[in-house]
Amino acid sequence: MEREGRIIKSISGFYDVLDHESHELVRTRARGNFRKRKIKPIVGDMVTYEASGDLGYILKIEDRENSLVRPPIANIDQAIVVTSSVEPNFSSNLLDKILVNIEHNDIEPLIYLTKTDLLDDDKYADLKVVLDGYRKAGYVVFDGRDSYSDDQVQDLIKHFADKITVFTGQSGAGKSTLLNHIDPELGLATAAISQTLNRGKHTTRQVSLFNIEGGLVADTPGFSSLELIEIDQEELPTLFPEFVQYSGECQFRGCHHVNEPNCKVKEMVENGTIMKSRYDDYLYFLNEINSYKKKY
Repeated sequence: MEREGRIIKSISGFYDVLDHESHELVRTRARGNFRKRKIKPIVGDMVTYEASGDLGYILKIEDRENSLVRPPIANIDQAIVVTSSVEPNFSSNLLDKILVNIEHNDIEPLIYLTKTDLLDDDKYADLKVVLDGYRKAGYVVFDGRDSYSDDQVQDLIKHFADKITVFTGQSGAGKSTLLNHIDPELGLATAAISQTLNRGKHTTRQVSLFNIEGGLVADTPGFSSLELIEIDQEELPTLFPEFVQYSGECQFRGCHHVNEPNCKVKEMVENGTIMKSRYDDYLYFLNEINSYKKKY
C-alpha cells in the first residue's frame, strides 16, 4: 500500500521516513530506477513509499521547493542566522551576504545575535540601532542583552512549529552553544560533526532532522556556500526586501537602483529609511557579480 511521508534521516543508502498519517518512522531504500535517472533522495524530501515487512521502498520524490548541496537537505522553510556581536566582530557585509544567499534559496531568514554579554553598554546600544534597521527591513531579529536567556531561546523555539529549520552563520558565532540551549541532543550532534570535519576533509556527513516544538530542526551547523555565482544582477535587488518594498515607485521598471534617475530606493537610503550599510553592501555585491561575469 502506498503511503506518504518525509525523509528525516539518511544513512548508507537507507532513508528513515516519518509517515504523515501514523507519525511512525519507517526505514526505506530507494528503488533502482532513481539511480538510473541520477536522482538521489535527500533529507527533507517528501516521498511516496510502500512498506512491506521491515523495509519500505521509495516510489516517488515530490518536487522540491528548494534544496541545499552542503548539507544535502530539501524543502527548508527557515534559517536561523547566528551572528556574533564580538569575537568574531559583527560584520554587516557578511550578514548581508548570508541573507542574500538565503533569500536566493527561497528560505526565510531569522537573525540571532550572540555574545552580547561581552559588549559594554555603549557598543551594545550602537549594535541595537543597526539591528533595528534589519527589523525595519522586515527581518525577525533576536538581540537580547543575554544571548542565551531562557526567554529569548523560548521565543526562538516558538518559530519552529510546522517548519523545517536550519542554522547558519560564521564559524565561531556560537551556533553549537545555541543549539545546546535549544536541545542538548542537537548540540551533541553538531559537536561530533565538528570533530569529524577537523579530522578529515572528505568525511561524508549525514544530516538528521529532530522534532522540536512541532517542527523539524536540522542537526547541521550550517550551510557553507557564500559565493554569489548563482545570483545575477537582475535577481540581486529582489533579494533585499526593503528594496522590493519601494522599487514599484522607481521611475523605471527593472531599476537597478544605481545610476537611474528618480529611484525611490536611493531616495529612501538618503532619508535614512533604508540603511546605508545595506545599500553599500548591495553595490559591493553587484560589483562582485559583474566581476564573476567577466571571469566566466
